[in-house]
Amino acid sequence: MTDKRMTVEEAVAHVSDGMTIGIGGWGSRRKPMAFVRALVRKGVKDLTVVSYGGPDVGILCATGQLNKAIYGFVSLDSIPLEPHFRKARQQGTIEAVELDEGMFLLGLRAAAQRLPFLPTRAGLGSDVLKINPHLKTVKSPYEDGEELVAVPALNLDVAFVHMNRADALGNGQSLGRDPYFDHLFCMSAKKAFMSCEKIVPTEELVAGGPLQSLVINRMMVAGVVEAPGGAHFTECPPDYGRDEAFQREYAKTAKDDDAWKAFRAKYLDVSEADYQKAVQS
Repeated sequence: MTDKRMTVEEAVAHVSDGMTIGIGGWGSRRKPMAFVRALVRKGVKDLTVVSYGGPDVGILCATGQLNKAIYGFVSLDSIPLEPHFRKARQQGTIEAVELDEGMFLLGLRAAAQRLPFLPTRAGLGSDVLKINPHLKTVKSPYEDGEELVAVPALNLDVAFVHMNRADALGNGQSLGRDPYFDHLFCMSAKKAFMSCEKIVPTEELVAGGPLQSLVINRMMVAGVVEAPGGAHFTECPPDYGRDEAFQREYAKTAKDDDAWKAFRAKYLDVSEADYQKAVQS
């Protein structure tokens, strides 16, 4: 079996301009922020990001690296609408594809199953179809003849997720209450990379929680990165909660260009190690 340990820089080296990347987690919860910060340092541009969005989408909007966002929502949870995303939408600096959350999930499932689309009733009779004219409907081939929305597969070039624990082989464990849909992001991508709070022996991983908590298996990922605090400033229970004070500081920068420049210089244009030192000081 292959030892898949690598650095965050080695993982993001697989991302190039114009790619479609998937980012796991949910809103401001267990986001793979170490990877997001590394993408900022790498400077890749013209990205399409597929995400149940949070500060991952907002930061890449603010840095000008995001060209297109495909999302079910973009929220900081305690701050309902991500402010840098709001700013980008209001200024029209990004292309936005806003889907019903269930439609978004079906798009991931279709990609994970290597299908071109999956049918659903979600979206019928709503403005989702009006604001997304590229979405098409299909007719059931059976006696009912029902018209359904054909949700296209959300195929990804690269996906990034963050887990509580992992082993060197690429098995990942979520110890929080909700695993979200990180496994589907991994399965929808040509290559997927997982960061974690701690890499442990496989035996400890298996003994560390119920089998249902092992949501990522080694076949899903090309690399694993040990990144303590790698989800900061989002929450990663039970290891740590959301850093609400830091999140408020970040959110305020959407209204002040100088504050954003200072925030970026202090927290984003630095190494991950320096970032962790800065937020702990």
